[in-house]
Amino acid sequence: MVYAKYGPPAIIHGVETLDLSRSLLKQEPVVSGEWTPGIRRTGLIARKIGVYPMWMKDGKKVATTLLQVVDNYVIKYISPEEYQASRKAPRRYKNEGKWGCLVVGAECCDPQKFTKEYCGLFKDSGVAPTKILSRFLVSPEAAIQPGTSLSPLHFKVGDHIDVFGISKERGFQGVMKRWGFKGMPATHGVTKTHRRGGNIGQGGNKGRVFPGTKMPGWMGGRRRTLRGCQILRINTKFNVIFVKGQSVPGGQNSVVFLHDTLLPLKWRKTSPEAFPTYFPNLQEGDSLPVDIYHESVHNFSDPSIMYEDEEVKDAKK
Repeated sequence: MVYAKYGPPAIIHGVETLDLSRSLLKQEPVVSGEWTPGIRRTGLIARKIGVYPMWMKDGKKVATTLLQVVDNYVIKYISPEEYQASRKAPRRYKNEGKWGCLVVGAECCDPQKFTKEYCGLFKDSGVAPTKILSRFLVSPEAAIQPGTSLSPLHFKVGDHIDVFGISKERGFQGVMKRWGFKGMPATHGVTKTHRRGGNIGQGGNKGRVFPGTKMPGWMGGRRRTLRGCQILRINTKFNVIFVKGQSVPGGQNSVVFLHDTLLPLKWRKTSPEAFPTYFPNLQEGDSLPVDIYHESVHNFSDPSIMYEDEEVKDAKK
């Protein structure tokens, strides 16, 4: 019954999931507005799968992080009024009540592995229960119909995105590893204080330790956001996004969340090709390119050095 409703089990892009190839759109289509500067689109859920080097056309070598978007589906759209009413303690921020909320799920799984209450969240969308759920603040003009599939082509090469995740957990560490302290000298009377932090207090009326002093403590396992990552390459065969840099929070196979950057100097100036998201509209016989490169990245399938024949040189002379 489960496979008849949601589809048979399948391995898509190396991840065990369900084959949801048929149409899942059950609700009425959501009317989207036109793009204007400042509109916030939805984000994607991905997994960090490693670091890979790439070369620019000027010969410079850069490190990129691979983020795989497996199977993302829109589960529910919450209007701005409903979203604000559901918050117990509304946080006061600029343009409060302007944005709605999109619930996005990733990595569909057998419903028998979840509780009845959890499976009820996916009842109206027609999507099988997913292992991962996330909420993204969106503008009402960028609302998407529940059941819609999201792909890496939601972004395009050259875009700047913010990557949110949980950093690697290092456990309890000292000041040298946690804060980069130099440490004490190794000789000249120093005894058992080689990796200590030194004096932490003051004298006189200020004889106390101020809050925020850099001291040993628990390191890692915190929510961190890396802003302004540029997309250099998109692989449509395995749904992999290559972002510039190797400081994406989290370890290998950890879950990260992607959305358009919030940095003002890197905001989108023109309308995106995929608004509110990418909808495949391929004609019969058409296909997407396997790899989409940024114009500044060297593609190894292209020639790098061109030689001219002797006859051509003589003709130019």
